[in-house]
Amino acid sequence: MELIPRSYKFWNYAPSIPAAVIFMLLFLALTVLHSWKLFKTRTWFCIAFTIGGFFQIIGYIGRLVAHNNTTTMGPYIVANIFILLSPTLFAASIYMTLGRIIRSVGGEHLSVIRVSRLTKTFVWGDVLSFVVQGNSSSLSVLGYETWAKVAVVGGLAIQLVSFSIFWLTAIIFEKRIRRSPTPECLIPGIPWQKALYMLYAVSALIMIRSIFRIIEYVLGNDGYPLAHEWTLYIFDSVPMAIVMVVFFLWYPSELQKNKDIEGNIPLAQSYSNLHG
Repeated sequence: MELIPRSYKFWNYAPSIPAAVIFMLLFLALTVLHSWKLFKTRTWFCIAFTIGGFFQIIGYIGRLVAHNNTTTMGPYIVANIFILLSPTLFAASIYMTLGRIIRSVGGEHLSVIRVSRLTKTFVWGDVLSFVVQGNSSSLSVLGYETWAKVAVVGGLAIQLVSFSIFWLTAIIFEKRIRRSPTPECLIPGIPWQKALYMLYAVSALIMIRSIFRIIEYVLGNDGYPLAHEWTLYIFDSVPMAIVMVVFFLWYPSELQKNKDIEGNIPLAQSYSNLHG
């Protein structure tokens, strides 16, 4: 193991103060809105998403501090690890939303993966991605830079594969329910289609971001992405801000269990008969 010299620069540039402040404030505002929405609607399965917003805030504070501390490991670790792991927390709530959509329209029999296992399958994959990426910081501190990079790329690859399977699962479910509508999906007040489109949008953005991050770490410190700060903001910061905006605008609170709608088969059937 090689010890990192004190004069070693962890950044190929001095992180921009204005950019760090702008995105710190942007994610602060978005996280406050998500916190308000979370407690107002009591949509507790979205708590991981809100925590992801706090991770973004901490990460950009780290970049702000790093401007005058490019040779200090602390700000570098904080900035990288919190911004890197935030989408993993977003993903946890996104995965749970699909299960809620399927249950809200009584489409359990149309899911390619049993609903009781669906959320657990993707969330455990998410946890694995989180743990693998999270270990990269300790490896960096110990001086195992190569293994740290492998951990990040491996964790991102797990996330990318998980989201790809998730996307395919959602698309198959949508095709099946359009071909064989359930009585519940015809009831007004269950925005399952909007919720699905929201999931497609946020999943696509996180996948694009994961691909960028994999390319960034594979190319290494001498590669263009890590040598130019604008790439992080365009391919990571902006997409994640959009993810928070989209998720907030189409918040899945209406997918919460409703005694008057979910599970009320007589009501669902009468509505189906009325329109069929």
